[in-house]
Amino acid sequence: MVACKGRRIEVLVDGPEDGLVLLFHNGTPSAAVPMPQLTAPAANRGLRTVTYSRPGYATSAPDRGRSVADAVADTEAILDALGARQCVAMGWSGGGPHALACAALMSERCLAAATLASVAPHNAEGLDWFDGMGPENVEEFGAAEQGAEALAPLLERWRSDLAEVTGEQVAAALGGLVCGVDKVALHDDFAEVMAAAFRRAVSTGIEGWLEDDLAFVRDWGFDLSAMRTPVAIWQGGQDRMVPLAHGRWLAEHVASAQPRFMDDDGHVSLVHHIDHILDDLLKLLTLDRPMVI
Repeated sequence: MVACKGRRIEVLVDGPEDGLVLLFHNGTPSAAVPMPQLTAPAANRGLRTVTYSRPGYATSAPDRGRSVADAVADTEAILDALGARQCVAMGWSGGGPHALACAALMSERCLAAATLASVAPHNAEGLDWFDGMGPENVEEFGAAEQGAEALAPLLERWRSDLAEVTGEQVAAALGGLVCGVDKVALHDDFAEVMAAAFRRAVSTGIEGWLEDDLAFVRDWGFDLSAMRTPVAIWQGGQDRMVPLAHGRWLAEHVASAQPRFMDDDGHVSLVHHIDHILDDLLKLLTLDRPMVI
């Protein structure tokens, strides 16, 4: 546990103690669980993977009304507690905006970032935000636009589906949000990891999930066009959770973006490219900036 502004934050650390921190921001809904599909290849590259449960998830205390930008204070508290001066950030799905916040607002500490299937800002000019999304996400974020009173009953209903979900049931639980290639990816050990993350995410209620969704449809609290930290934008062409158009928009509007579009991948199947993604992230480290672990 780490404290930030009087709140407790649940943190999970894996990998060499002297390694550069890879700060991994989970998706929505999700909480910190062991993920060997990431931590093992990261450790092979000398990276120390650090992930945490955002406020309201699992045993991390709520932070009601939080913005995406508020993740930076939690991130810096975690780095300070670990004695880590700098990091690289990675954010998957709902974790993507939070990784972008780190790249934008703590550029001296966040040396590079990567997003995997990240949502774009809700007020993104020129983007039809809902176009191509699966029906469950259209329903969820349509409710989020109306506020907590409309969103909470929906999430409470879905919580019961996730509270005891198993690896074998994950693909079915995601319904119209997963394409064929994602269903193939959701098998064996990785499906069990996803199921564990979902169960833990709702183990103490829907607060974290609710606050994530509300933060996504509000102003994120930072300027994408002013970012200078290099960011790789990974997005799948078959994604039904966060359509490719979101990645294209981010690639056009994040000043330091490096687009990585995978036409034959979906939302979940990007896990098959984790070695490539980690190598790509490390290549983004600029040589003219000092790295202090």
